[in-house]
Amino acid sequence: MSDGTLITLISLGVTMLFMFGVPVFLVIGYWVIGMSFVLELPLDNIGAALADVFTDGFALLAMPLFILTGDLINRSGIARRLSDFAYSCLGWIRGGLGMASLGACGLFAAISGSNSATTATIGSMLHPEMVKGGYDARFSAATAAAGGTVGIIIPPSIIFIVYGFMMNLPISDLFMAGIIPGVLMVLAMMLVCFLICWRHGWGYLIALSLSRVVKTGIGAWLGFFAIGLVLWGIYTGKFSPTEAAGVTVGFCVVVGFLCLPLHRLINRGRDERPDVSERSYGEMLVVRGFGPVELPSITMRSAQITGILAPLIAVSVVMQQILSVLGAQESITAFVTGMGGYYPTLFTAMAIVFVAGMVLESLPVTIILAPILAPIAASIGVDPIQFAVVFLVGASIGFITPPYGLNLYVASGVTGVPYFRLLRYTVPYLAALITVWLLVALVPELSTALLP
Repeated sequence: MSDGTLITLISLGVTMLFMFGVPVFLVIGYWVIGMSFVLELPLDNIGAALADVFTDGFALLAMPLFILTGDLINRSGIARRLSDFAYSCLGWIRGGLGMASLGACGLFAAISGSNSATTATIGSMLHPEMVKGGYDARFSAATAAAGGTVGIIIPPSIIFIVYGFMMNLPISDLFMAGIIPGVLMVLAMMLVCFLICWRHGWGYLIALSLSRVVKTGIGAWLGFFAIGLVLWGIYTGKFSPTEAAGVTVGFCVVVGFLCLPLHRLINRGRDERPDVSERSYGEMLVVRGFGPVELPSITMRSAQITGILAPLIAVSVVMQQILSVLGAQESITAFVTGMGGYYPTLFTAMAIVFVAGMVLESLPVTIILAPILAPIAASIGVDPIQFAVVFLVGASIGFITPPYGLNLYVASGVTGVPYFRLLRYTVPYLAALITVWLLVALVPELSTALLP
């Protein structure tokens, strides 16, 4: 049997495994091992790549630390306070709770840096309240899924860290470049939410109360401080992204430990009163917190994710080597550059990212395609920082794009709404995000305006 036939059979085999639900990491790993045998490449390349990840990847340490940050602020109650503040500001507008959900996603993403964590956290908190507030359950779940897409754009972005590590770009510059596009994504989705809710008359309105806004703003001060700490440290050069992640984890741990006894003292051992208007300003200043006994269980998730990400990056590096041997990189390069001209080449690259994002998570898309497409974009004059933003906005759209759509599965899981029932209300959000994506591609200043 010829090598070409074996390569085809192996590729078809792992594709079938993917369609049957085998995790992407294992699919890529099986393909790499099979190709290594066919092409007679040493398997110790995987071990060497894994060693490089741990020895040369100081920046990658920010990934588990920011994931841990998201888990800490969720367990401490800070995420809840951020959503309360967003609702106080927007609850008087038709669709205000849905818009607040999207705003809370943006605020939570600015701390956690994770799309799936954002969808799971905000969706589990606000979906029941949206249903009680007169919103369609399908729309509510779709809103949580769409809101989570900003998790890899608004800093600190875990995927930006991977992209910067792979393409040798300053991660702090990538973080700054993602702010304006991330805000535009949130605003565009808010507009869609308002129009849909206004058309259907969904949502109960609350009166705009300055005292409620001020009180919930005070209640969310720890979240705002954490966001400001990260952005200030990175923008001024006081912290590297990895150092910022470590400082933020330390801050969240200290806050959690200190607030737990204070919260119990202020509330006299009872749960927080559900109505914000019934709480004193002293109650609003202190979040629920957590104790040292809870810390191991909180850290377990970030440790598990790190245990998956590091081998995946290593295997994907070897996958790049195999694709190079097979001539795939040259073929894709020839195809994209063959379009001719600045915009045809750029839009072709974007189309490839979009299609890949339909079936793969952002991390494999980034690892596989970024080393191929980024040099092509640079060759036609696209700023590397801008293309990174364009690339990852396109990858983020894949989170709510069938047939894969990771956020759709996450939202379905936390809300109980079947996957296929989400799709109808996902389409308007998808259109809004694609519009922002094109705008970011056409206007480079949206990505580079905040760079130091």
